[in-house]
Amino acid sequence: MPSTHSHESGSKGSRLEARISHEQKRLFQRAAELQGSTLTDFVVSALQGVATKVIQDHEVMTLVGKDRDIFVSALLNPALPDGRLKKAVTRYKKIMS
Repeated sequence: MPSTHSHESGSKGSRLEARISHEQKRLFQRAAELQGSTLTDFVVSALQGVATKVIQDHEVMTLVGKDRDIFVSALLNPALPDGRLKKAVTRYKKIMS
């Protein structure tokens, strides 16, 4: 059964080349055949999925347990500004005006 590929919606104006071993090519080709897609579509889809996950893992912060509780508490109950922060705000306003 052919798979759907989200990369098909974009323009195909760029090219990517990679040197791989014969074993890797056989592995990728077999996986593509089992998925009912071309080798190119399989590789692009797999790379896109991995790239998306890597980016998401670096951009999304997941907090659990005590860390989550501390973070939420800090958001809901912010500390009052101290003298240093008030001076910094005054300096910032003076510089930016």
